[in-house]
Parts: sequence; structure tokens; C-alpha cells
Amino acid sequence: MSHSSIPERTTGAVITDWRPEDPAFWQQRGQSVASRNLWISVPCLLLAFCVWMLFSAVAVNLNKVGFNFTTDQLFMLTALPSVSGALLRVPYSFMVPIFGGRRWTAFSTGIMIVPCVWLGIAVQDTSTPFSTFIIISLLCGFAGANFASSMANISFFFPKQKQGSALGINGGLGNLGVSVMQLLAPLAITFSLFAFFGATGVQQEDGSMLYLENAAWIWVPFLIVFTLAAWFGMNELATSKASLRSQLPVLKRVHLWILGFLYLATFGSFIGFSAGFAMLSKTQFPEVNVLHFAFFGPLVGALARSAGGALSDRLGGVRVTLLNFVAMAIFSALLFLTLPSAGSEGNFSAFFAVFLMLFLTAGLGSGSSFQMISVIFRKMTMERVKAQGGSEEQALREAATDTAAALGFISAIGAIGGFFIPKAFGTSLALTGSPAGAMKVFLVFYIACVFITWVVYGRKAKTK
Repeated sequence: MSHSSIPERTTGAVITDWRPEDPAFWQQRGQSVASRNLWISVPCLLLAFCVWMLFSAVAVNLNKVGFNFTTDQLFMLTALPSVSGALLRVPYSFMVPIFGGRRWTAFSTGIMIVPCVWLGIAVQDTSTPFSTFIIISLLCGFAGANFASSMANISFFFPKQKQGSALGINGGLGNLGVSVMQLLAPLAITFSLFAFFGATGVQQEDGSMLYLENAAWIWVPFLIVFTLAAWFGMNELATSKASLRSQLPVLKRVHLWILGFLYLATFGSFIGFSAGFAMLSKTQFPEVNVLHFAFFGPLVGALARSAGGALSDRLGGVRVTLLNFVAMAIFSALLFLTLPSAGSEGNFSAFFAVFLMLFLTAGLGSGSSFQMISVIFRKMTMERVKAQGGSEEQALREAATDTAAALGFISAIGAIGGFFIPKAFGTSLALTGSPAGAMKVFLVFYIACVFITWVVYGRKAKTK
């Protein structure tokens, strides 16, 4: 690449000269540009998680404002955003190389205003049919897809030895959005914030007022601000451009599907428990106002995600992931002892403590399994390109594209957990009156993951 030619741009909206693996370039220009893009990406992704999990706080309150939905219907509303979120993560993972990171981040953040505004209007009219809420919950799922494009985008900005921590910051702080939403939404619905838009609230049995529309509308001003920040503050890398055709071969790799299965058990558990925990607690311990506690679990899980990435850089992703699955199996078995049953009314404190440990291990495992994906795919692609006689530069470029595509696909598989877990709880409760049936399935799943991680990656210790 000739550096005397004029078109090489290291600043401006579109950057054509981007060499993060060159230490001098990284020191002089790369690091500051990459950091700016990361710190605009983080609040955009955090808001995406807020919108994605909106129904986990809204569904619990729908019947309090005059709706008459069944428990299974309410679990369905908390589960559906993960269906559209998971499916859309596949196309979203391709969007950054096709459209550019700046444009796509601005568009995907701005579009989230639609379900927020609509949900705020819908909850104020008790004649709103269940089918309308289904459409809004599926639209909230668009926000869940942002994770795939956001992680792919950030992976292009950083050199490989800094990618783990950059993706950990972006993913970990982004995941915090679940906790932020579950902390702020229950507070927001107790105040009259949008009276000038005609929001009147609904009086409760104890005389207090409930302004459920605030749970959705409170995010709109922030979404506007960060859509503009992404448009005017982020960059596009010409080097990250890739066609759909060059990204698709990654689907043929058997490791994509194995790692997807493991990521479903970690991130899928995190997002599924986040979506279903408040509703599950309400059915098992109706005397406890769980919305005061619900944000703790996702907070612990999100913080643990960054720790999982850092631990894996030091101890190896396989080792951390394997031990983590053992812990997840143990805690899911302990959960049975805390539930109400024929012989006891259950113990909420123990139930909550065990669930916190499940959130912690799900978060840790999300970070460690994501690190495994990066390491394994980069190694495989580099070896394949060099075996075919490719240059070091070509191997690095293909490894970056392959890894970004793999992260996108695997994150899509993981997101499906956000549907299966609340739906399994809802179905188990509808059939047997207890969530124990669903928990047995999860326990078997975690034990299977221990076995697969050990057989495929642990014994051979193929990767650090």
C-alpha cells in the first residue's frame, strides 16, 4: 500500500488507511480513533439491551393497568423479543462490512425509537389486543440484533491482542443495559414524567399511581442523542468492507455449531433468565415485590462477562468455560431445593441467592466462550490461508472477516436462549403448576455442555 498516494485517509467519516497491527500507526492515530468508536458504541449497545428486555419489566405490570392476560401469555411476551433478536442477529452480523459501522450503528439505534413510542401508547389503552403486544415485542427484538453488528464492528478497530478486552468492554457494558432498564423502569413508572403527552397513569389498589408508559418512553430521548452521536462521531473502515459471499463459508465450519451450542448455554442462560426471572419470581413468591430486586441478577451477569473475558486471556478460555459449566450444573440443581413444593412454601432468599450465582456463571461463561470463539477461529483461518500459500497480510485480513462473521452467527444462536428459557418456564407452569420441569431440562443441558467442552476442546487443549 503506497503511503504517498492521496486517497489514504486516517481521519474523516471513512478511513481508508487502517493498520491496527502496526505499532507505530496504533500509537499515533489508531488507538484514539478506535477508543472513540468504542465509547460511542457502548451506550448505543447498552440502550439496545434496555429496549430488548423492556417486556421483562412491562409484562409483570400489564394486568395491574387493566389488561387480563394469562401467565403463559405474559411469559410469551417476555420471550418473543429474543426470537426476532436471534433471527435478526444473522443478517445484522453482515451489515457492518456491507454498509459501514457508522451508518449501521446510527440506523440500528434510531430505529429502536419505534417500539418504545408504540409500547407507551399501547399500554394506556386496555382495548389494545394481545396481537398488538406480540408485534411490539417482536419489534423490541430488533434491538437484540444490535449486539451482533456492534461486536463485529468493534472487532475491526482493534489489534488482535487488544480485541478480547475491547469486546469485553463493549459486550459487558452493553449487557448492563438489562440491569439499567430493570432498575430504572420500575422507578420511572411511579412518577408522572410525560403528562404533557397526555399520560395520565392508572390508580392502584393501594392508592398509588402507575405510569406504565414511562417504562418505554423514558428511553426515547437517550436514543435520539446517541443516534446523533453515532452518525457524527463514529467512523467507517474501508478495510472492513466485505461481500456477503466472502462471509458465508464460515457456516460450513463444524466448530461454528459446537461453539454456538456452548454459547447458547452461557449467553442464552443470561438473557433467558433476565427475561423470565421477574415473572418466575412473581408466580413462585407472589408476596415479594420482585421488581425491587430484579436488576441485581443481570447486573452481576454483565459485570461477570468482562471478568470472564479477562480470566480467559490469562488462564485459557477452555479451562474457564469448562469449570464454569460444572458450576452452572451445580447451581441449577440447587435451585430445586428453594422452590415451593407440596412439602414446603419455598425460600425466596435462597431462591434469589442461587439465581444470582446462575447469573454470575452465565455472565462469566459468556465472556470465556466468546474468547474461545475468537481464538479458535483466528487460529483455524490463519493456518488454512497459509497452507494455501497466502501471505501473512491476507491471512490476517481473512481471519478478521471470518472471526467477525463467526461471532455474529454464534451470538444469534446464543440469543435464542432468551426465548426458550421464559417459554419453558411458562409451559412448565401451565402444565404442572411448577417450573421444576423446565429446570430439569436446563440441568441436563449444562451437564451435556461440560461433556462437549471437555471432549472437543479440553482433552486436546487445542487452544489456550
